[in-house]
Amino acid sequence: MQTATAERQEGIERQRLESAVVRFAGDSGDGMQLTGGQFTLATALAGNDLATFPDFPAEIRAPIGTTFGVSAFQINFGAREIKTAGDLVDVLVAMNPAALKVTLKDVKPGGLLIVDKGAFSEKNLEKAGYKANPLADGSLAGFRVLEVDMSAQTLEAVKPSGLGKKDALRCKNMWALGLIDWMFDRPRQPTVDYLQRRFGKEPAILEANLAALAAGHAFGETAELGGDHLAYSVPKAEIAPGLYRNVTGTEALAWGLVLGGQLARLPLWFCGYPITPASALLHTLAGMRNFEVATFQAEDEIAAVAAAIGASYAGSLGVTSSSGPGLALKTEAIGLAIACELPLVIVNSQRGGPSTGLPTKTEQSDLYQAVWGRNADAPLPVIAARSPGDCFDCAVEAVRLATRYMTPVILLTDGYLANASEPWKIPSLADYAPFPVSFRQDPAGFSPFLRDPETLARAWAKPGTPGLEHRIGGIERDYDTGNISYEPENHHRMTKTRAAKIDGIARDIPPQGVEQGPAGGEIAVVGWGSTFGPISRAVGNLLAKGHSVAHIHLRHIWPLPANLGALLKGYRRVLVPEMNNGQLVTLLRAQYLVPAEPLTKIAGRPFRITEIEDAILALEAAP
Repeated sequence: MQTATAERQEGIERQRLESAVVRFAGDSGDGMQLTGGQFTLATALAGNDLATFPDFPAEIRAPIGTTFGVSAFQINFGAREIKTAGDLVDVLVAMNPAALKVTLKDVKPGGLLIVDKGAFSEKNLEKAGYKANPLADGSLAGFRVLEVDMSAQTLEAVKPSGLGKKDALRCKNMWALGLIDWMFDRPRQPTVDYLQRRFGKEPAILEANLAALAAGHAFGETAELGGDHLAYSVPKAEIAPGLYRNVTGTEALAWGLVLGGQLARLPLWFCGYPITPASALLHTLAGMRNFEVATFQAEDEIAAVAAAIGASYAGSLGVTSSSGPGLALKTEAIGLAIACELPLVIVNSQRGGPSTGLPTKTEQSDLYQAVWGRNADAPLPVIAARSPGDCFDCAVEAVRLATRYMTPVILLTDGYLANASEPWKIPSLADYAPFPVSFRQDPAGFSPFLRDPETLARAWAKPGTPGLEHRIGGIERDYDTGNISYEPENHHRMTKTRAAKIDGIARDIPPQGVEQGPAGGEIAVVGWGSTFGPISRAVGNLLAKGHSVAHIHLRHIWPLPANLGALLKGYRRVLVPEMNNGQLVTLLRAQYLVPAEPLTKIAGRPFRITEIEDAILALEAAP
């Protein structure tokens, strides 16, 4: 929390802040994601830049009050450009002892703890693993603590609605939201509008939630918290003019896929199977039928990718998605799409692994799987999104590459990008050049593997086109005729040709640029995917202090940009932060023989800015 000045609003002295990090934490049934989402909406409408980090438990419904059932939502917002969800938390709203225990380590010294003391019963303390009540044993002495019996306050506020105690306590999150809205001078009307839409047909529940929201806000107004410096003002950020909306990575990805299909002049067929955190993409696309989108939930991962391949064979844009375990199941069929040379977009929302691993936590550990994880020599393009909004452009690019080069493309996101949100400037569709697909119509001299001399992409003929009847499949085909061939020389030629087609994409993607810092010098910090935010902020901080450091961020993971090797060799040291055990490091060392150093974090959580800053300084000081 960065304080600039103090100001008085309506008789309340508010500390003027440049930015703040707030986290809501409670039981998985306490509505923390809803609360955070509503505070995010109000913050966006107030004109602040922001980034969020939803943090879910893995269990569908963990035992109430346990540490492994804690659900949290973090938001970093401010009057400056916000690139991460924040390092340490300024204000923690803890709805029970378990939430306090799990999240306290992330609160900065002197940070504000707002706790529901009504939930700190002996039973709940025992469930959370506390031997003594932290509100009374002095263990919170390094923090500012605001103890409020939110449970009692909520019950009193919603009493006129006639709800029973269990249902009444479900409104406690709205009471907490009302207090935080007052504390940061956020508008309540967006939440009021949401509640009226959500519970318009349930008047008792609507009345109770509105009453709880108002009561929490009134508590802030009447408890004279401003005198204790618990009231804040965060000015609007200086944001480029335009029409904005708050967007998650999943939403941006869905819209980008739809736009890509329209730019290619193809109907989109999405075929998927539920898996965390990829399922939301199916849910989003299912509501977009008016944009020539069809969705199909298959009985398993293999059926899903096979159906998508069938859609592409029939002349549509086949798209499938999953996470690491599901991608493993799809692998054989992806090899079929490579052999058939059909366009296919495969979205991998990475999560902690291996196996089931950490299904609701984020990770970047599928890069090996994406680049090399198939039998035989089976290359395909791999691209990675850097932010929720960037998922839109990456989806368009994935469709472009898939249709131009007749190949499957893997688009890497992760659990953080899928669920996190940020303000997104809605682009003008006029800025996106169409890349319409041209289907083969002329039967003269037709062969299913007749290739474009520039791209080496094979001809695409819709089944049923007169004179263009053909068969393709997983068995090797003759280069000239498309018939089955077991000839050694032909297989060698086809393998080399498929590889050359993918390698040639390096000529069709932008040269790698430098995000910040000099194009050569002491240290280059190379990232990919969702590490963009913390790397960007860390490098920016050190550049402001006079350090020689640069930030290079990769979108195209395979093939790598044609100039990347020469660019990296212009630096004395290369640092690669990634949320895995050093996978991009391996790729860069293998391709360019550069002395790349890993900075790994495999904790299910994004990097902190300070972690990257410390690593850069340590590398700078190394001999």
